[in-house]
Amino acid sequence: MAPSKSRRGWVLLIPALLVGTVAFASVMRSKPDVRQDVAPTIMQEPADDATDQTPRTRQSSIAEVLELADRALASMDDSLEDYTARFIKQDRSESGVLNERSEMEVKIQTRHRNETNDAPIRIYLKFLAPEATAGREVIWGKDLYDGQMAVHEVTVLLSWKTLWLDPTGMLAMAGQRYPIYEIGITGLVEKLIERGQKDLDNPDVTVTITRDHEFDGRMCDLIKAQRSQPGGGEDDFSLAEIVYDPERLLILSYRSFGWPDPDAPDDQLPLVESYEYRDLKTNVGLTDKDFDITNESYTFP
Repeated sequence: MAPSKSRRGWVLLIPALLVGTVAFASVMRSKPDVRQDVAPTIMQEPADDATDQTPRTRQSSIAEVLELADRALASMDDSLEDYTARFIKQDRSESGVLNERSEMEVKIQTRHRNETNDAPIRIYLKFLAPEATAGREVIWGKDLYDGQMAVHEVTVLLSWKTLWLDPTGMLAMAGQRYPIYEIGITGLVEKLIERGQKDLDNPDVTVTITRDHEFDGRMCDLIKAQRSQPGGGEDDFSLAEIVYDPERLLILSYRSFGWPDPDAPDDQLPLVESYEYRDLKTNVGLTDKDFDITNESYTFP
């Protein structure tokens, strides 16, 4: 279902007051004292009486990480049609401002659901946290609503109308690092491959893999990549962590940290970006109704 021509025309003529209200609400949500909720993982050593004495952590390489990522992508190409999850993220905007930790329910139909792996992606989000955005709903589909995002805000001034936004426009991208269509575990793997290829032969990067790392109730592999010195570029990091589920061949989490500020009171590594997919359920049978603003279980006006 797409907005009619007359409806689209009305959308393009959103009163300046409404646009100003959206911008004002966005500014009010950004707090200068946002706390970094994510820190590097501290590995717990097994108890002395553990029966398995095989080292949990071993040396690896970027090449091996790329092999795992390629395997994960091939597995998704072969069988991942859709999924639901609880998506938790905290990252910095393009301007370097640390955003609040946010949490949302997601429903995603992937591009992998046809034989040529180019099915139109569809995404539904319902924000759970922080409190200022809890209840917000967003729907976007490559083949839906002329490519616009349907947004239902929860503030008193905006709750009466569905907003139609360009996913790469100023309002949709306010405080965001990536547009909505890059969300999801497929995009996570593809970005990992893209970044890993840049460091494939970099002697300044060392990699370890730790098995039996518990994540969301599952035993996973924790991959750590560390730089010995800054590499420069927009994707530079001092430490990157990847959680890989070897049973389902899925990457469930990615986080990266920058370099400590010598003028800061402590040596905490500043978070660059953190993305986690928890309560992940695959191939649940999502339908067109899950991406329809008239779905009676949603609150779109």
